[in-house]
Amino acid sequence: MLHQSTNKEHILLKKDTLVRCENISVNFEGFSVLKNISFDVARGEFICFLGPNGSGKSTLLKLIAGIISLNEGKLILKTNNNKSKDFKIGYVPQLEDIDWDFPVTVWDVVMMGWVHERSFFPWYSREQKEKTIALMKEMKIYHLKNRKIRDLSGGEQQRMFIARSLVAEPKLILLDEPTSGVDVKTRDDLMHLLHFLNHQGITILMTTHEINSVAVHLPRIICLRGEILADGNPEEILSSKVLEKMYGEKIPIMKYKGMKLVAEKPHKFGHS
Repeated sequence: MLHQSTNKEHILLKKDTLVRCENISVNFEGFSVLKNISFDVARGEFICFLGPNGSGKSTLLKLIAGIISLNEGKLILKTNNNKSKDFKIGYVPQLEDIDWDFPVTVWDVVMMGWVHERSFFPWYSREQKEKTIALMKEMKIYHLKNRKIRDLSGGEQQRMFIARSLVAEPKLILLDEPTSGVDVKTRDDLMHLLHFLNHQGITILMTTHEINSVAVHLPRIICLRGEILADGNPEEILSSKVLEKMYGEKIPIMKYKGMKLVAEKPHKFGHS
């Protein structure tokens, strides 16, 4: 599957390559959001895009999801028999982008995950309903099925959208800041859930701006600020130099029990 490619020649991917980005650039109203982005995603990987607000993280996920188009470069998705319908992607948006006053229930939202599977029929099949019930029970949200989405907690909202992304059994799920705005316990529960899904064979790409609580615990991070600053294991690539490029100021790094931690500077009030 090729999104806005400038070159439609057949490209051979490694056997385990699921997504390839080649020299991708995205511009909005003349402003460069992403520039010369290149990386591969192997089947079964769990990758985190790390960067400050405005670094292009959300744009990159929307590009892979097919929501927006690129201006230059190639985005290649590994399909079976070159049929785009064989490549299913689950997308979980930022919670702040949702209209929580929209009058729908948890059941309504999760069932929206079947929208591309309904073919010519305007209703859901018995099999789809049964699969949805089983998934919602596994995600521990079936008891919330008749509740309006505005009445959910942050963790319940995320579980609902993750369930919606999973019902059609995608090869890849994309999550935009899934731990933003939730408490510590909910964040840990969500990360445990994502690790569990990854161990079930689902490839996961997520964005975050949280370094210590999220990024350093993942096997691979890609540091972004309009372009890729570093890509690899956080233990190997997180450095004061990379963080300074990413955030525009020097940020100290320390070690605690063998793990890298970023030390945030305390704010000073009044005169020193």
